[in-house]
Amino acid sequence: MSAEDQKQMKVYLVDIVTKDTKLDVLEDRMRELKNLVETYGGLVILKKFQKKDQPDYQTYVGKGKLEEIMADMVRLDANLLIVGNVLKPSQIYHLNELLRPIKAEARDRVDLILKIFGKHAESMESRLQIELASIRHMWPRIYGMGMELSRQWWGIWTSGIGETNTEIMKRHLKEKRLKIEGKLQEYEKMRKLHREWRIRKGMPTVGIVWYTNAGKSSLLNSLTKKWVLAENKLFATLWTHVGNVYIMDPKTWLGKEVLLNDTIGFIRELPPKLIKSFSSTLEDSIESDLLLHVIDASDPFIQERIDVVNEILDKIGAKQKRINVFNKIDLIDKQQLAELQKHYPDPNNVRISVQESEWLNNVKLAIQKNL
Repeated sequence: MSAEDQKQMKVYLVDIVTKDTKLDVLEDRMRELKNLVETYGGLVILKKFQKKDQPDYQTYVGKGKLEEIMADMVRLDANLLIVGNVLKPSQIYHLNELLRPIKAEARDRVDLILKIFGKHAESMESRLQIELASIRHMWPRIYGMGMELSRQWWGIWTSGIGETNTEIMKRHLKEKRLKIEGKLQEYEKMRKLHREWRIRKGMPTVGIVWYTNAGKSSLLNSLTKKWVLAENKLFATLWTHVGNVYIMDPKTWLGKEVLLNDTIGFIRELPPKLIKSFSSTLEDSIESDLLLHVIDASDPFIQERIDVVNEILDKIGAKQKRINVFNKIDLIDKQQLAELQKHYPDPNNVRISVQESEWLNNVKLAIQKNL
């Protein structure tokens, strides 16, 4: 999508939550979805939610609510409906069929994340990973709905008629997927060689993991003096950054060089297919000697964010020790700081503000102690 198209992208957000969902949780979901849209370059003009324990089988959003939404989209000239969840192939198909007369489209949360990934992918490896994730996301839609569905998505598929064309597309995607997986295996081998070299050199590695927007890039910049884009956007960067930091042992006054590497930021409900596509990049975290989990101390949903990161780390098989680094403590008051210390009393936890350099010594000390 061109920059001109993105300027014209007027987005209507809709989400469905269970009837017992608290208002602050709903607002947080909507805020994160809005952030995703703005990161991609869209303009959110209206948000609506529906409390419903079971989404509509055909269109996800209930018939009455959908009629309201379509009327609003016509009135406000909105051309894109973003649903804050993962839709089934039949749901996304029927939604787009209903939206076609008003010249609008529907996409789900994963579609949006994939487009952001594609926008920010700069290295060849990350571009391949995005392409692989896109194929895995599109496959069940093409498989389940046939060529009718393939005509409407992203302008990247050719249209045709009949089952034969559908089979051709499936075969083409399968061949492309296998080719991409083969290329990614080459990157994986190269990464393995680099890790083996570091082990031979006796150079320990520390992985940095984080929930999106926790301040990881600022921390990496402060520790390594290596400039990394620190932007208040989701998935601002996708490739792995590696920097080195010199850790001094206060007892012996001997130092050691330690490598720090980071990965993509995590986010709630990140689908397994996306995690799998980025498995080669995430390997650096799995293979690190120690993990720094950077946490936004000012986030009102701090425990939920911690749980999301820990769940993803468990899925990718990261078993090593983790240090919680509570960042942005300059944004909380004394009472909130006391609550933080009460709820997370582990002596290995570190509380910092990357805006104040003296706090960074605590991170270095924690790394030295736990390595």
